Amino acid sequence: MRYRFAGICGTALSLSACAVGPDYRPPQATLMGVPATYYQNVGTAQNEADLALWWTRLNDPTLSALIDTAIANNLDIVQAQARLRQARESLAQSNAAFLPQLNASGNGGKNYRSQAGGTRVDDSGNVISTGESNWSSSYSANTSASWQIDLFGRLSRTAEAARAELAASGYDLATVRLTIISELVTNYVQARLAQEQLRIARETQNVQQDNFDIAGWRLQAGLVSSLDEQQARAQLAQTRASIPQQEANLRGSLNRIAVLTGQAPGEATRTLEIPAPIPTAASQIALGIPADTLRQRPDVRSAERSLAAATARIGVAQAQLYPSLGISGNLATTSNAFSDLFSLITGGVFANVSQVIFDGGRLASQVRSQRAATDAAFAAYKQSVLTALEDVENAMASLASARTRQAEFATAYDASNNAALLARSQYQAGLIDFQTLSNTETTLLNARNSLANARSDEILAIARLYDALGGGWQSMDNRPDEQ
Repeated sequence: MRYRFAGICGTALSLSACAVGPDYRPPQATLMGVPATYYQNVGTAQNEADLALWWTRLNDPTLSALIDTAIANNLDIVQAQARLRQARESLAQSNAAFLPQLNASGNGGKNYRSQAGGTRVDDSGNVISTGESNWSSSYSANTSASWQIDLFGRLSRTAEAARAELAASGYDLATVRLTIISELVTNYVQARLAQEQLRIARETQNVQQDNFDIAGWRLQAGLVSSLDEQQARAQLAQTRASIPQQEANLRGSLNRIAVLTGQAPGEATRTLEIPAPIPTAASQIALGIPADTLRQRPDVRSAERSLAAATARIGVAQAQLYPSLGISGNLATTSNAFSDLFSLITGGVFANVSQVIFDGGRLASQVRSQRAATDAAFAAYKQSVLTALEDVENAMASLASARTRQAEFATAYDASNNAALLARSQYQAGLIDFQTLSNTETTLLNARNSLANARSDEILAIARLYDALGGGWQSMDNRPDEQ
């Protein structure tokens, strides 16, 4: 009997090594349409340390501290971490299926038995039943074991899919982290831009107040008509009207920063209300080559792991078309006395084989359905690759545009400032009318705001570029594991 059981187990183990379904191989870069270099730049080697903490290159300790807080407290990140733990437990459950399952039970109790009989009358005249009743004890214990043999690799393919899904969840967490960092940088830069625009508006308001006063004096002196005073008044009111909007923009950015760092809006961002300049960054960014980006982008790697999981599930579906083998056994004992419970033990060992004969094509349909799901996963993976390349190209174009505009607006600001100084002195001397002065100062105001916008656009483009390159997750405590 022992030799037969060993033979059954040996045959089952040898069959379990034959996993049906396709073995996954990552698609080659050429199949995905990945170019050798980026269209707008010759790739240079990337430094992973620069990618991991790219925001430190913006030279703003306040921003770096906010990002550290967001990484620790952001609730979207907390949710992604919980989903990662769920995926880890799913893998543990899949691995547990390879092991035998052992169950034990026991019970004990008292049984009551009553047998009806006749009656009699005792000497005192009481009616007494002559039936019998008694209590008896019963005890039992049972142990059963079962082992599902991994015929044709159903369990191994299930575990393979779970491992891939665990890695995908890890990359999803990294993607959430990148998104939060990018959004935090965006709102921080927008807050500093709003503060800069508020400063410009208030300084412009002071100048326009002086112009209004000058126009009033000149009207009183009979040098100009009331037209100059009314134009000055309208210009001043328009500038004043822009200030509440800038204050609302600032408050909106600060409130968003609070939520991104896991805090309630209001007091949490009190220190950020103190004006500070827009961050600056180094001019050179190492882009690497497209293949580097695909390795660094967690969303691309998540899509690739999802494709691997979908491929493994084809094998799971195919394995259900083939026979399944299980081995089970049990030990049991029963007694009327607890002390004699283990005096007699019975048991058995069984092997069972099952095979679907007819199911109306349900299992075959499941295989076809999973193949279709795998095709969709491949398309999603390729789409993520193309989107990643698009993000990098767009970010590079935005960065080049912002830097060019910044240089031109700097020239425009310098020229407009000189023109405004001349116009003010000429208006005071009565050499030009107020409309000319108004146009000159409007040009200066536009140039100052445009220059501030171009500076913020440069930093935002840098943030988008690093996000597109996949920077910001390499310093995670637990990086995704594909093994």
